[in-house]
Amino acid sequence: MSVTLRLAWRNLWRHGRRTWLTVGAMVFCNALLVFLISSQLGSYAMMIDGTLGFLTGHLQVQEQRYNEESKMRYTVPDGIAVAKALRDSTGNLAIAARGSAFALASSEDRSFGIQILGVQPQFESAVSTLPGLIDQGRYLQSSDAAEIVIGTVLARNLKIGVGDEITFLGSGRDDSFAAGIATVVGIINSGITDVDRAIAEIPLNYFQSIFAMEDDVHSIVVKVDDLDKVAPLKKQIQSQLGDSSLTVLDWNQLQPGLGQAIQADMFSSFLTYAVLIVLVAFSVLNTQLMSVLERTREFGVMTALGVRPGQLGRLVLLETAIMSSLGLLLGCVAGGLLTAYLAHTGISLDAMKEALERYNIEGRLYPQLSIISLFGGPLIVFVGGMLAAIYPALRLHTLQPVAAMRAV
Repeated sequence: MSVTLRLAWRNLWRHGRRTWLTVGAMVFCNALLVFLISSQLGSYAMMIDGTLGFLTGHLQVQEQRYNEESKMRYTVPDGIAVAKALRDSTGNLAIAARGSAFALASSEDRSFGIQILGVQPQFESAVSTLPGLIDQGRYLQSSDAAEIVIGTVLARNLKIGVGDEITFLGSGRDDSFAAGIATVVGIINSGITDVDRAIAEIPLNYFQSIFAMEDDVHSIVVKVDDLDKVAPLKKQIQSQLGDSSLTVLDWNQLQPGLGQAIQADMFSSFLTYAVLIVLVAFSVLNTQLMSVLERTREFGVMTALGVRPGQLGRLVLLETAIMSSLGLLLGCVAGGLLTAYLAHTGISLDAMKEALERYNIEGRLYPQLSIISLFGGPLIVFVGGMLAAIYPALRLHTLQPVAAMRAV
């Protein structure tokens, strides 16, 4: 151990209580940052899965122009076969083909404009939570039966229930007149008024026959169980398609507003984290400045003996580095253990549990412990502590040996 390191270690424990108080503040801040950042990442994962699991999915295969202009003629050729090929090649069963059209839905008394989705009943429940939100009746079963599920608001507006018929009129892919009659077999209660008022689902084969789609679909929806799989799966699917007219869009392209909301929340959270870090930095500044002032006479003697001010400054910085390293190490251990435990057991969200379970989302938050969440915050605290020690270290460059030795 070098002489400078031994001196730094000895100086830290001259006032052990003060040192431990400063280290304790850093440990608390670091542990809190690990927990908060991990919980924040966990909440984002839950938010993304909940939003995308509703209808969008994590990935979609579409005709290149369809996302910007949702026109009937922009289709994926032979979509059902493509979806099956993707399920077989990727091993992911949560892949379903889907068609979409706008139509005028009518009962005996009323008419309302709606969006009709043609879905594969046997696969739709794997990519969407809507099939699990049936409030009355049942979900679609047959692939080509003339049946439909609608939302509670639409059912109320049309004054119909399970077993009643709906007539819908629209335009086919070839601009032909599309008309059909379907029996209501289920009513969905999603809790979202716009969805319950404007969206209805029918079997994909029936949708294709009504809207002159032949074997085409508008999108192939893909859902994954881990966000880290999105990028490699997107690349794999894109390379497998080979068709230049088709593209694979990820969730950030499909739902740009979701990513922007997460970025806004991250910015506001980082402001809070910055306040914590600044407070700890001032604590380090206070500790080191007091330490330097208390040792003015000692430093004066050392300077008179030939020790250069730069060496004294490095000594103060080394003391700060040791203290900050203790805070980083203990804080990461404490925060990591706490977060790992909560990542296993989850944090119960009792106030939101009922609402979350409506969307087939477990009412518990699982923090996501990662390299970034474990070391990101503590490393910034370490850097902040070192920056705070620069001022006390620079004061030593103006030290006058004679005046310093006379200091009381």
